[in-house]
Amino acid sequence: MALTLGFTGMDSATEAALTAAFQQANASLGNTWQLLPDADADTVIVDMDSMYGPMSWLRLHAAGKQVVGLSSAARTQTDFHLRRPVDVAGLTELLQSVSRGKPAELPAATQPAATQPAAAAPAAPVAKPAPAAVPEAAARQPTPAPPQPTAPVPSGMSPSPVPQDLLPEEHPLRVDEESEPPSPAPGLPASVEAGTLAPTTITPAAPPPPVAPVAAPARDPVFADWLAPGALSGRFRFRRATQDALLIDANARQYFSTTSLKPLAGVIEGRVGREDFQPVDAATWAKDSMALGAPQPLNRLQWFGGLVAGKGHLLPEFDTSGRYKLSKWPQTEREFPKHFRIATAMMKGPATLAEIAAASGVSFQEVADFVNASLITGYAEFVPETPPEPVEPPKPAGLFGRMRGK
Repeated sequence: MALTLGFTGMDSATEAALTAAFQQANASLGNTWQLLPDADADTVIVDMDSMYGPMSWLRLHAAGKQVVGLSSAARTQTDFHLRRPVDVAGLTELLQSVSRGKPAELPAATQPAATQPAAAAPAAPVAKPAPAAVPEAAARQPTPAPPQPTAPVPSGMSPSPVPQDLLPEEHPLRVDEESEPPSPAPGLPASVEAGTLAPTTITPAAPPPPVAPVAAPARDPVFADWLAPGALSGRFRFRRATQDALLIDANARQYFSTTSLKPLAGVIEGRVGREDFQPVDAATWAKDSMALGAPQPLNRLQWFGGLVAGKGHLLPEFDTSGRYKLSKWPQTEREFPKHFRIATAMMKGPATLAEIAAASGVSFQEVADFVNASLITGYAEFVPETPPEPVEPPKPAGLFGRMRGK
């Protein structure tokens, strides 16, 4: 089973430092871990010292995730604790502790009887004592059939026959093929005397036809797809970036380019293939990256790639009529001032794109682009419709109520 790790509830500088430490720690452990978005990872590191850390912990805990609390405090309420400041040794020890803490398979001696595999060899036969002498008249009496054990039935349910081919080998209703069936009493069918139903009555009902999974609509890969964790490995120059250089370090989850995002829109739009990322050697990387200034978090560039991918429409893999909400507050950009209003409307609760547009006063196309970017980077999530609770029928009126109604 793959070991997956994600980050959430922290600023970009903390996430970049954690990513760099994770790359070294994972390499020392034989690359047994995979870095994924927090929505897809089984174990998530949350910055408990940040404003949104405790809220992220509650959400992840309710979703059944293993949560690691990043904190300068001596202890946290999370499943595991990672002390700040983070170093490679501390993160390596944490990853080992999490991997050891995963539930192991139960040994055969502790498994329930219904799930234990059959014994490799039959048990040695036990010598039976010689039967005592009985009177001849008693010997002629028919021996009553032993009662057959029945499976326990939960409260509120009626027993139903179980097909023999669906029972495990150690199931109590299974009859040993080598044992002789009890002789039926005169005048009664064998199935009634044995306490079981006739074979014709235990034929299982035909199973419903399988429902074919609905495949997501196919589309061409876009720039944001290649920036997902694990899609690329190494250092690259984006080939289309001729005027503004764009260097990507997939392992460190960083990129080097202009601080503004809008100038890159025409560079990363449309279909993007693996051939658009050209590997860069260490010497060229050191020279070109130094000229571009400080590194920036790759999650920011992935978010912008998702923003320009749909061109005013929701991507085909997302439900246009579905309801969406922000699971955590995104890092809004100054270049897009309307995004603050969209994020505020989405934080209030699940809503459709039309409802978000009406609540924020922003166009439907801009809302669709923002939801694309937030879903791709894990800031937003789809909220399925919950079926309405059944309405209880009115209780019948009592004696005095019926008398008043006359």
